[in-house]
Amino acid sequence: MTYQPIVGTLGFIISPDRSQTLLVHRNARLDDDHYNKYNGLGGKMRSGEDVVSCMTREIMEEAGIICKEIRLRGTVNWTGFGPNGEDWLGFIFRIDRFGGVPFTENEEGILTWIDLDRLGELPMWEGDRFFLPMVFDDDPRQFHGHMPYRNGRPVSWSFKRI
Repeated sequence: MTYQPIVGTLGFIISPDRSQTLLVHRNARLDDDHYNKYNGLGGKMRSGEDVVSCMTREIMEEAGIICKEIRLRGTVNWTGFGPNGEDWLGFIFRIDRFGGVPFTENEEGILTWIDLDRLGELPMWEGDRFFLPMVFDDDPRQFHGHMPYRNGRPVSWSFKRI
């Protein structure tokens, strides 16, 4: 079978003092597959876009800010992640510098600055806890992982750093 994932981006904006990240609390729509979870910002790549263009567009749309310094931290192949078992290939970015003042909310929910040391306390996708430390660490290597999902939960996690 041909692998045809949905390609998306997921970005984590870091505060100027590097102690917080801007997350969306997905609490605006009851029919949201991500309802009540905290997440980075991002979405599906459009035809004609590269992943960096997708990430900068999504950050502008969802937070109202301009990415000035953006780093690809890694990729995750989420097989079976979608609500109907769709595969996703995600490009995970950290936005180290930005211009403008972020929105306080968007159509998905409330945008909130969260202390990095509190991320483990938040309701989020269970699998995010595996790769989030690598988004914010000082290791210059990217991570590239595979996280198959079944019934909304990760069944394993493997990755390489290069």
